[in-house]
Formats: sequence, structure tokens, C-alpha cells
Amino acid sequence: MKYMKTVEKSSMTKQTSFTKMASGTSADYAIIAKHSAEFASKLPDRILAHLELLKGDTGGFAIDRYEHSLQAATRAFRDGRDDEYVVCALLHDIGDTIASANHADLAATMLKPFVSEQNYWIVKHHGIFQGYYFFHHLGMDRNARDKFKGNDNWHACAEFCAKYDQNSFDPDYDNMELNEFRDMVQSVFKNPKRSIAMAYQNDTDSS
Repeated sequence: MKYMKTVEKSSMTKQTSFTKMASGTSADYAIIAKHSAEFASKLPDRILAHLELLKGDTGGFAIDRYEHSLQAATRAFRDGRDDEYVVCALLHDIGDTIASANHADLAATMLKPFVSEQNYWIVKHHGIFQGYYFFHHLGMDRNARDKFKGNDNWHACAEFCAKYDQNSFDPDYDNMELNEFRDMVQSVFKNPKRSIAMAYQNDTDSS
């Protein structure tokens, strides 16, 4: 049966040949799992490469989105924040390239398996919290963030925006270079704190 066959692409790389997932075998999915692990190990490199796509477009600000990201992370680092927080500051606007209408949601989704609940919440909601600084100039409610007042992370998100986001558009600020954050990104994205597989395992263990 050709769908159950596994072919060897080279002496180093194997892949399956089935055309329907329902036709795969345990051996096939072992091969896929190995590929997935190797692919996941390169996630930090892909993220940093994607971050560089923010270069060039200023959105009308005094610096481009890439420099803004470096500046936010630099300020957080120099303020003594831990690596995970700094990485969140670095990547909080990474969704601007392909999620212009909901960039915070994209960044938060990318970070969610790897960061604390609070850091995830900050990234997910920073867009509306940033509105405090400019919504009123556009005829909108600058206090829209107050609908989240009951959340334990409200003050943390407001602080992130005040200290590291709304003020990180200074062309004269001495930003750190991207490579200086590389090890932090590698560390944060090395092992997920949660995933689909982990959720399944937890459900199995509790049943």
C-alpha cells in the first residue's frame, strides 16, 4: 500500500509518503515528530528574522518599527527586567507586518506557550493600553483600557506601556543591537511551558 510507505530522501533525512493523515503509521509519525522537533529548534532564528521585516516602515513615527522594538527591549533590559520580560518587549509589535489590525493578538499567540500568564496578558492587551496616550486625539476613549480594571494584570500592562512602549520612539536613544538579545530569545523559546501535547497529557494524567 503506497500510502503506508516511508521513503528516504537522503542518508540523513526521511519523510513519509502518505497523502492522507489517516493512512499514516506509528513509524510515519515518529519521523514527523523528529522533523517537528528539528523545526521547532530553529524557531528563535525564524522569529528574529521576522522581526527584521519591521525595518523601514515608520508608520509616521520618528523611528521605524524595528528600532522601536529594540528600544523598548533595551529600556526593559536596562531597567533590570528578566529575560522573559525583555523578550516580550522586543517582540510585542512583531505582528505589525501581517496582522496590522490585531498585531497584539498575533504577538501574544506566538509567545503564549513560552511565557508567564502575566507577560502573555501584557502583550495581548498592550494595544488598547497604548490607546491611553493617543485615542483621545482620534475621537476615541483614551480610558478604554479601564474595562480591564478588574484584572490582576492591569497595572503591569499599564506600567509596560508607560515605561517601555509609549516612550520608545526616540531617534537619539542608544539602542542595543539585535544580536545582544539573541541568547535571551533562544532561552525563552527553548522549552514551551504549555502546548497542545502538554494539555492532552495533563488531561490524560487527571483522568
